[in-house]
Amino acid sequence: MNEATHVLSSPVLSSPVFKFPGAEGGKLSGRLDLPNGTIQTYALFAHCFTCTKDIFVANQISSALVKLGIGVLRFDFSGLGSSEGEFANSNFSSNVADLVAAADHMAKNNMAPQILIGHSLGGAAILACADQIPQSRAVVSIGAPSDPAHVKHIFQNSIEEINQSGEAKVLLAGRPFCIKKQFLDDIEDQKLLEKVSNLKKALLIMHAPLDKVVGIENASEIFLAAKHPKSFVSLDDSDHFLSKRADAIYGAEIIGAWAQRYIQSETAGFDEPEAVEGSVAVAETGTGKFSNVVVTGSGHILSADEPKRVGGDDSGPTPYDFLLAALGTCKSMTMRMYATRKGYDLERVQVRLSHEKTHAKDCEQCETENGKVDVIDTKISITGNLSEEEKKKIFEIAERCPVHRTITSKVHIKAQLQDIID
Repeated sequence: MNEATHVLSSPVLSSPVFKFPGAEGGKLSGRLDLPNGTIQTYALFAHCFTCTKDIFVANQISSALVKLGIGVLRFDFSGLGSSEGEFANSNFSSNVADLVAAADHMAKNNMAPQILIGHSLGGAAILACADQIPQSRAVVSIGAPSDPAHVKHIFQNSIEEINQSGEAKVLLAGRPFCIKKQFLDDIEDQKLLEKVSNLKKALLIMHAPLDKVVGIENASEIFLAAKHPKSFVSLDDSDHFLSKRADAIYGAEIIGAWAQRYIQSETAGFDEPEAVEGSVAVAETGTGKFSNVVVTGSGHILSADEPKRVGGDDSGPTPYDFLLAALGTCKSMTMRMYATRKGYDLERVQVRLSHEKTHAKDCEQCETENGKVDVIDTKISITGNLSEEEKKKIFEIAERCPVHRTITSKVHIKAQLQDIID
């Protein structure tokens, strides 16, 4: 269950280092991957035997989960990666204790994990510690063994030496590790399936039928021992390490969708307004200071927010982003319709817009001389097999698009106060 060959050279996000005291007192090093916008909840991820927090599957799953609004903590167990401690003195029980310590530290920082995810032996550790993390509601095992003693097959040729001498140096994925007899004794004493049968939390078991490291029968044993609610997802032709990026992303998306049923959002949200033909509804979501949901008459759902620098969560475009988008798309569509009607060989139109307020005295085309005026700067690119005259005509028609005419004409906005928007 070693994964030394699937390490990404760069982190998923520019994530803060998350250090905390492990069960034995040494400092453990983790990485906290956070969404750009509103955080729905937090997850704790446990890596496989002798791996680190930077293994490929951890990077990919964490990256996909943060896109779903889930913050993810992953850390190096004692003696691995950047964490303090001696690997030779660690064992399955100490890994379980370190996971509990990580969850406790997250809870103290208002990030109590509701989702627990473990890969390979880390999956077994997650199953073993879930009952000690009261805030957790959803547990996920990926390619996990039903018995931690399964890991012995990796260093089967050294077991006799370990039993006789008390320890032995073994090569795992080309790296030397000292395995002590206490490690063997500890994994032999584990009764994981008993833990699984008393889990009392939602469980998702993910396993590849062609897994050559941990056989699919392990998933069957875990599933049969668990009580409902429990789910099983076959990872089809994936390998043990979900080495293909598509497999890791698929796994993360399944986890995110499945967990929605069990997690509790940190903030109470509101239902989306109903789509009504011919109108656009905008309503606060209740999940952020400025976060709003936009529902069009045809049922399209968009998010709107403000940047973090002004107190928002940056979970969607700003109101002025939408204004520029409306103007830009209208110009683009108008130019396309005109070129089609004229039979011009237009390949592509691109429009880039920006908005600012400028002093009236600095604006050559402004009608007022006092205060500031809004200026929308528009840059248009037109490509295709076109003459300069055709390009000019297409460019000029953009000024006559309906949205351009609306925002440059005198607009009267009527407002009514209602108890309920219908």
